[in-house]
Formats: sequence, structure tokens, C-alpha cells
Amino acid sequence: MGLKVQQSIDKAEERGCFARNLAWLLYRAHWALAAELTAALAPLGVSARDYHVLRAALSGEHTQSELAEMVGLDKTTMVVTVDALERAGLAERHPAPDDRRARIILVTAAGKRKVAEAEKTKERVQAEVLGELSAREADALLDGLSKLVEGRLAEQVECNPPIRRRSPGA
Repeated sequence: MGLKVQQSIDKAEERGCFARNLAWLLYRAHWALAAELTAALAPLGVSARDYHVLRAALSGEHTQSELAEMVGLDKTTMVVTVDALERAGLAERHPAPDDRRARIILVTAAGKRKVAEAEKTKERVQAEVLGELSAREADALLDGLSKLVEGRLAEQVECNPPIRRRSPGA
């Protein structure tokens, strides 16, 4: 048996023990998809994080803190992200009408164009990934994951030690 064949068998056996482990499957899928989306968006000069923040900001008038919660970023990362979006001319901070300390993040015209470009790229990557499934399976996957993140998994549980996020390249 060739070395490549044996490596493929070993890899399949290794993953087989996780075949019904939801956390492991979601984790692996997340990082693989995040890396693919990051690579696809790079030519547009926008990161996946930038795209998600801009996309969320287009859904209404949201403060920086609200957007951080929506996208799942900590406050420090959100500040750095919005700083970069402002420097790129894609977003602007405006005072919140009911709280002088809070800032509303508004997407500029250039930011709206960038979101439209990124949306096409995201849709292409998503279609390619979901192309591994039948249309029925893809719909069921998206519906099921939506139900989970809007329901049982909507709130992150406090844990000790806290879960560290790693970058897709790590």
C-alpha cells in the first residue's frame, strides 16, 4: 500500500472518532470556511471580519458595542476593526443621539460598494462549499444552524478558563 493511501486511511480513522461530535465538526468547519472566505476576500482588500462588521452595520443604526455583540467580537477587536474601516473610508463613527459616549457606526458609500462586492464573493464561496451537499441537505444544514444560534446557542456560557479564539492560519 502506498504512503498516500495509508495517510488517507489514517486521517479518515482519526476523524471517524469525531464523526458525530457536534463541537468538533462545527469547529473544523468554521476554521476551514473562515480561511477559505478570508482568502477569497483578500483581493477585495477587506477581511472577513471587516465584511461582517460592515454587513451588520447596514442592518440598522447600531452602536459599536451592539455591533460587537452582533458579530461576536470583543470590544478591543471591535475598536481596532472600526478604526481600520474608518481609515479605509468604509465606515464612520457618529455620536449616538441618546448617549454622548456611544458611537453609531455608519457605512459610507464606498463601504456599501465594498459590502456588495464581498457579498458576491461570500455567496460564491458558500455555494461552492454547500455544493458538496444536495439542495435539501444544504437547506436543512442552514436552517438547523440558524435555529441553534438563535436559540440554545444564542448566549455564550461563561467558563473558566475562558475559551481562546485562534486565527484561521494558526
